[in-house]
Amino acid sequence: MTNVYENILGLIGNTPLVKLHTVTQDIPATVYAKLESYNPGHSTKDRIAIHIINAAEKKGLLYPGATVVETTSGNTGFSIAMVCIIKGYKCILAVSDKTKKEKIAYLKALGATVYICPANVPADDPRSYYEVAKRIASETPNSIYINQYFNELNIDAHYQTTGPEIWEQTQGKITHLVACTGTGGTLSGSAKFLKEKNPNIKIIGVDADGSILKGFHETGEINKTDIHPYQIEGMGKNLIPSALLFDKVDQFVRVNDEMAAYRTREIALKEAIMGGYTTGAAVQGLLQYAEENAFSPSDVVVTIFPDHGSRYITKVYSDDWMSEQGFTNNDVHNYDAVFKTEEIK
Repeated sequence: MTNVYENILGLIGNTPLVKLHTVTQDIPATVYAKLESYNPGHSTKDRIAIHIINAAEKKGLLYPGATVVETTSGNTGFSIAMVCIIKGYKCILAVSDKTKKEKIAYLKALGATVYICPANVPADDPRSYYEVAKRIASETPNSIYINQYFNELNIDAHYQTTGPEIWEQTQGKITHLVACTGTGGTLSGSAKFLKEKNPNIKIIGVDADGSILKGFHETGEINKTDIHPYQIEGMGKNLIPSALLFDKVDQFVRVNDEMAAYRTREIALKEAIMGGYTTGAAVQGLLQYAEENAFSPSDVVVTIFPDHGSRYITKVYSDDWMSEQGFTNNDVHNYDAVFKTEEIK
């Protein structure tokens, strides 16, 4: 019997590379997207959920009936909840109020208890989702706190899986890796492996406008004036996660909400890939990087598309939401006719 698995966790990893054609047509390099939505939890976070929980089991920290607690913008929560169902654990998640209602409904459908916390407070504020998750874990008997932002296993999961997959899929020809940064695990683990194989591979991190990561990489200091509210979920931070290995990153590019949103929709329209908000951010980051850095036809670029667009239907794929954000400059991509909805009366 082939392509048969004991349970859904056997589907984690080995996600495909797909060549991009239209949205990157002005870049002379060959550009591939690594579609992490092909994981069973539909995001790259499946990799860290299974890796960290398996490690906790080996250390004797988890047993049936125990509780797993985590801070999440959504995707890590889905992955942890999925793993907990199969392994027999309870799941408690702290999310920010930037998280859309459908994501919260999804988490609850997977049996998770969800605490909603304000997004626009300092990381050390007791109301922040970081501090709420810590408090819940400390108050809950027989529990562990995943703590993805400061857990080296976050890096290791991608060092053992994502990086090797990309190296093998490109037959070692990759010259550039582009990935969004949130906790930093995906970018750092993949970069660590790839740099060991070829230190000349360029690693480009994509940060959000409103986040401190790009500025910290360039100056080694936190510039609080960089911090302001933004809409892109799952990337950027107002703290410095230890799971982000800044020394493995060659350059950061900062993208804003509007351009990332338009780019997400463009990828769906022109490549038929329904990616999440960070998918658009990753491609926008690549295009901005290309404005200042020359690519050659022999270059092979891999961009990581972290999750599936179905989780953003009422956000970046919604005309109403786009208008509410003031994202109405259709001249950016000449989408006036494309995004119009006609009602038959």
